[in-house]
Amino acid sequence: METAGSQSYLSTHTSSRWNRGLLSWFMSTDHKRIGIMYGFTMFSFFGLAVCLGLLIKLQKLFPGSSGWEIIPPEMYGATFTLHAVIMIFLFIIPGAPAVLGNFMLPLQIGAKDVAFPRVNLLSFWLYCFGAIMAVVGILLGAADTGWTFTPPYSINTRSISIFGGDFDSISWMLTAVFILGWGTILTGINFIVTIHRMRAKGMTLFRMPLFTWSIYAASWIQVLATPVVGISLIMIVLERVMPIGFFDPTKGGDPILFQHLFWIYSHPAVYVMILPSMGLVSEIIPTNSQKPIFGYKSIAIASCSIAGVGYLIWAHHMFTTGMSDTASIIFSFLTFFVAIPTAIKVFNWLATLYKASITLTPGMLFALGFIFNFSIGGLTGMFLGSLSTDIHLHDTDFIVAHFHYTMFGGAAFGLIGGIYHYFPKMFGKMYSMKWAKASFAFMFVGFNSLFIPMFVLGFYGMPRRYQTYPDMPIFNHFQMASTIGSWILGIGVVLLLTTWIRALLSGEKTSEMNPWNSSTLEWQTATPPTLYNFEEEVEITRHPYDYETFREEVKKGTSIGATNE
Repeated sequence: METAGSQSYLSTHTSSRWNRGLLSWFMSTDHKRIGIMYGFTMFSFFGLAVCLGLLIKLQKLFPGSSGWEIIPPEMYGATFTLHAVIMIFLFIIPGAPAVLGNFMLPLQIGAKDVAFPRVNLLSFWLYCFGAIMAVVGILLGAADTGWTFTPPYSINTRSISIFGGDFDSISWMLTAVFILGWGTILTGINFIVTIHRMRAKGMTLFRMPLFTWSIYAASWIQVLATPVVGISLIMIVLERVMPIGFFDPTKGGDPILFQHLFWIYSHPAVYVMILPSMGLVSEIIPTNSQKPIFGYKSIAIASCSIAGVGYLIWAHHMFTTGMSDTASIIFSFLTFFVAIPTAIKVFNWLATLYKASITLTPGMLFALGFIFNFSIGGLTGMFLGSLSTDIHLHDTDFIVAHFHYTMFGGAAFGLIGGIYHYFPKMFGKMYSMKWAKASFAFMFVGFNSLFIPMFVLGFYGMPRRYQTYPDMPIFNHFQMASTIGSWILGIGVVLLLTTWIRALLSGEKTSEMNPWNSSTLEWQTATPPTLYNFEEEVEITRHPYDYETFREEVKKGTSIGATNE
């Protein structure tokens, strides 16, 4: 039986599918093209943010008494604000859902596209418009609020004069993030409706791949939590332009109220960043182990549990603000509680690897790096969930290291591993294995060399967001080690982007449908996938990770993961 999305279909539909010209891309409602455009845009911003991060670490190479000054004190706050806003709002939060969620989710559930293709394109353009506004606002206005926009930094009324007029960079930036939030909400709605209404025949909820489950859980957070932060940011804008006081104590407001409103969104947003990467790891590991994922249902339910509990632990960011002891104890308990479904996932990944025939592809290396880094991020999070240690470690470099282990070592490593895993399917080209593995080696070593010293620095009291620090041996040595680690990580990022660019420009072409021998439905389509993904409607007849049945299908030459109606 000829498989859906066969090579004959590809050859007869290529010209109609990939019309040439930039306009055909910019106005396309094809979910695959939108995912690719997200990827190019996001990783462009990612490169800029990495350069800013290298400047920040270079500034920390020597203490202030040495006369070393790469970033002037008045510009340091704006520099790390720009770095953080780009990394979080323009890279990590859209991250895996925007790129691989858009590209792979309809393929994984047997759909021809997302439920609302035009809304999907609108989400991309809202992202682009908001991203440009945010970067311009910080660059022109030197806004230095940090990515949290916390009062009083964000409620001061300063502005700068540009071309003879006043430019309010903070309001401009807050409005930009509000626009980005709308794109996030629309994307979440689109994915939820697609999963509920467009699954192929036979694709029950517990036959969905785990990446789809992770996107589903993250989408509910996007829809329910993002409006809270959007309203909060607009309240700051109104406060800046009108004589009202929500957060300004001089007008009767309360700055702590903003922290509650902000973290009610931003802690669930952590799981928007990490859950899709967890889903990608759950796809990569069984494929490169050639065995079913251990505890499929427990991983799927754990994804939803993490999303649900994530709403209830926002105030563990606020233990130093003077909350009541009762509230602090409750939030501390819930912080430890969310570790349970997270630990279930880690246990199941390791159980899948046990006695498996493991193939160390670049995607698998980044997945293993994800498990290592995220485990450190999760364990150090327990330090911060404990009331006594959090008081000591709050607002130190320990927080910075913990956050980066979760977001970069976790979410970004998972996304990069996912792109390496799906790259041949997306573009029909193969990258250099040697370069890809070298990029992992440099990034893994550099990342840990950069942030492990920051745990020690934070323990010894090095405050974050400081342009310089006292000339003390304990600070000097670990700051130098951390800065050298940033150089190694920077080399890894250059190798990563170079590997992808070389593959796109001159990589070996491949039309192989399933180069990694994976059992899930997205590998049944042509390489790269055709316009509507499948030539005919498909019917799902087995579990997505049933490798025993999958091998029998391969021997018989039947379709991989589905049969044509």
